[in-house]
Amino acid sequence: MGDLFALVTFGPEGWGDELAAGTWLTVRLALTTVPFGLALGFLVALGRRSGHRIAAPLAAAFTTVFRGLPELLTLFLVYYGGQAVLHAVLAPVLDAPLQVSAFAAGVVALGLVFAAFASEVFLGAFNAVPKGQVEAARALGLSPVQVTRIAVAPAVLRHALPGLANLWLVLVKDTALVSVIALADLMRETQLAVGATDEPFLFYGVACLIYLALSGLSGLGIVAAERWSRRHEREAWGR
Repeated sequence: MGDLFALVTFGPEGWGDELAAGTWLTVRLALTTVPFGLALGFLVALGRRSGHRIAAPLAAAFTTVFRGLPELLTLFLVYYGGQAVLHAVLAPVLDAPLQVSAFAAGVVALGLVFAAFASEVFLGAFNAVPKGQVEAARALGLSPVQVTRIAVAPAVLRHALPGLANLWLVLVKDTALVSVIALADLMRETQLAVGATDEPFLFYGVACLIYLALSGLSGLGIVAAERWSRRHEREAWGR
């Protein structure tokens, strides 16, 4: 038992340092993906609501494609396809070979999938905003951009928060996919530890606990965010 415990300790004899580094990379990957995915998802939702003859079909196609493709396939397309595109475009100009960063590919691929699902959440949130609120903002003489920024966006984010929170939890789990492109995340480091020690149950069990801990911490953050988003409602009711 002591020998097994030594395998997960920090220092040259254990794999604690590697697992900690993998966990930190997993967290950084998820935190970097979220802003990209949220911004793109919001734009896609606006495009689908716009009714524009070009923007609306393109936004709908984006949602259909990236909701339908497996996340792993999207990751491969971005990682290997991105390298092929960059090589074809920049090879005549640059002599050095080009390679897409595994971290960047992970952010883009996971962000595209996150944005596709987030756009659906935003669409539902848009429909939950009372029309009278928008009409009142227009009656005040606000421009369309000001109406969206002041009257619509805050309400949309409040209504979308529960759905986006679920997508965040899914994203944390999906970061494990980047291990297939040799990015040293938690799952990749766990696989290396298993291969070196032949102790799969131990290290996969540790990885399980770490992912559960990340989900638990995320849950606390989600509860705090929901309370913050509804602070004006509590103030209005004197709570």
